[in-house]
Amino acid sequence: MTYSFRTYWPYYKRNLRVAVPVMLTQFGAAMVGLADSIMVGHYGTTDLAAVSFSNAVFFTVMVFSMGALMGITPLVGHVHGRLEKLKVESLELREESEEIAHKHEQISSYLTNGLVYTALITLLSLALLAPCIPFLDSFGQEPEVSACARPYFILIVLSIVPFMLFCFCRQFLEGLGNTFVAMMITLGCNLLNIFLNWVLIFGHCGFAPMGAEGAGWASFIARALMPVCFIIVMIGKADWRRYVSAISKRLVTRREVEHLIAIGTPIGLQSFAEAFLFTASFVIIGWISKEALAAHHIANQMADLTFMLALGIGSATTIRVSHQLGKGDLQAVRMASHASVHLCLLMNTIGAAVMIFGRNYIPYIFTDDEQVIPVASTLLIIAGTLQYVDGLQCIGAAMLRGIQDVRVPMRIALFAYIGIALPLGLYLTFPLGLGAKGMWIAFVIALAIPAVLFHIRFNRQLKRLKYEQQSF
Repeated sequence: MTYSFRTYWPYYKRNLRVAVPVMLTQFGAAMVGLADSIMVGHYGTTDLAAVSFSNAVFFTVMVFSMGALMGITPLVGHVHGRLEKLKVESLELREESEEIAHKHEQISSYLTNGLVYTALITLLSLALLAPCIPFLDSFGQEPEVSACARPYFILIVLSIVPFMLFCFCRQFLEGLGNTFVAMMITLGCNLLNIFLNWVLIFGHCGFAPMGAEGAGWASFIARALMPVCFIIVMIGKADWRRYVSAISKRLVTRREVEHLIAIGTPIGLQSFAEAFLFTASFVIIGWISKEALAAHHIANQMADLTFMLALGIGSATTIRVSHQLGKGDLQAVRMASHASVHLCLLMNTIGAAVMIFGRNYIPYIFTDDEQVIPVASTLLIIAGTLQYVDGLQCIGAAMLRGIQDVRVPMRIALFAYIGIALPLGLYLTFPLGLGAKGMWIAFVIALAIPAVLFHIRFNRQLKRLKYEQQSF
């Protein structure tokens, strides 16, 4: 088969149709973090460092929890893909088969057991984060940063309860191929978050200025509303209400929950490995100075912002791959995956260009501190280079999730992010004397490993699936 732009064009369109709402959802979430940083940064450097440090600790656990829930999407997506194929066949036969009813019940089972699984993940997250509260001053940060961080950290820890429920609802609907609802809810609540930031951080509308703590209250209120909106939407739509109304204790099974754990835990650990690397980098760079930490935070915020685009394409890739796998169309699986790689590289190029060419201007958006700006400008060059390897490893991991291959990618991630990046980053930062630059160079080197190995693994797995399909 000859591959050309014309060949891939239908796959670009289908992928983007699913990806754009996810990209806007992820981008919107990153924009809230960006708005927090900009507003808090202009309130004070200490508050900016406190928010940076708190989020670094918090998101290590949060990313694991969100990653663990990503296993819902390929499981539901695989069944949904098969269901769509059966519906087409039933239209041709002019009758609904018993298998269609069984697939609907299977999706309801994933919803019911997924809620149980989400509750377990939430309890685990709280158990890991709550003990950190009295020990925030033990991470080697400057005393004023630790003191400022504590009230903010408490509020964002409490917000994990509603946010996990929202994440589960989002992953479930993404499995059904709908990414628009999550986009609308996220964007709406994010706008509320930014408004509340303005009110509570600086003290408007009769409120006293609260600095970092005000940003914490804004995040808590916005996250509390997100699952409420999702539940209302799911109950209001007939196609989804059938799954909600079917929730019952009868469908809860230990086997199903264990299956969700088996798929979700490796994804969560893979996400945790990368998050742990970045969290450790905040702690390590905090040992240099609060100015270095603030500069690191600026570069990280910009890298996160552009990474959200790759993450959106990755989520769409998992959805498209799982649907096509459910239909048994392995050629479409391959084409959809390759199309996502092309789209990701395009986004990476745009993101890298913004950071590299805007390196002398972007830091001023966050701060006026002349000690922070030159360091941040240098880090933005390396962050721009990072976009390519980070984007490719994200898409590779998403492709593997779509075919429910999660254990080997987890091992690769743990080796690259913790076994390679951390020792290398420490060496480059301190003994070699590169400072914060050393840690970012280590990021680029470490993320290149899964960027290559994930894609090799996917191609091998696809060949295996093709062989099994032909044998059958």
